[in-house]
Amino acid sequence: MSAILIIGASSGIGQQLAHQLAAAGHRVFGTFHSKPTTSESPNLTFHHCNVLDEQPDFSFLPEAIDGLVYCPGSIVLKPFHRIKPADFVDDYQLQVIGAIKSIQAALPALKKGNQPAIVLFSTAAVQTGLNFHSMVSASKGALEGMTRALAAEFAPTIRVNCIAPSLTDTPMAAALLNTEEKRNANALRHPLRRIGTPADIAHMAEFLLTEKSGWVTGQIMHVDGGISRLKV
Repeated sequence: MSAILIIGASSGIGQQLAHQLAAAGHRVFGTFHSKPTTSESPNLTFHHCNVLDEQPDFSFLPEAIDGLVYCPGSIVLKPFHRIKPADFVDDYQLQVIGAIKSIQAALPALKKGNQPAIVLFSTAAVQTGLNFHSMVSASKGALEGMTRALAAEFAPTIRVNCIAPSLTDTPMAAALLNTEEKRNANALRHPLRRIGTPADIAHMAEFLLTEKSGWVTGQIMHVDGGISRLKV
């Protein structure tokens, strides 16, 4: 089975994916930043890692890994005129530079892996212009561009893909879903009339990490209840 690094595995989609892969028999190395996490599964270990450090500590990795998933992100929704340039820089540091540091650190191990794959995360807001999403769209748009560039550069050895979810029921989205009224209103914005679950997104990530997606690279996979493509 594969050895997979999941950065940001202590909550939300990353946590769901870590447990899902471990249950399937994969060896999973999950990282956390501020929320110490343990696992009862022998296939899943957690390690502290701060991607904002100048040189994040990935010394726990084995010599070879078969997959890397970068999950850290943020949802800060504000009118453009209220966002300072420094806020854009901080968000970019987490969402883009953190991914760059992680991929560069893990690249030697990935090159030694078996059919290695990288999975990044964007947002449906990059494809569909949404009010107050300028900061997250700027960072995630950069990740989509990097996905395609790295897929070209790393081919044919390492596949690189990106998932662009819409609103998903995770701790990061709690403020947008903390009342029944908000949940219903947000569900109705989607053609499938519901909020996404961590499992919805994790299933796509698992597919992109395995040989089942062996002819898929450089793609932005929209797992978003239809919001980016359909008007119903």
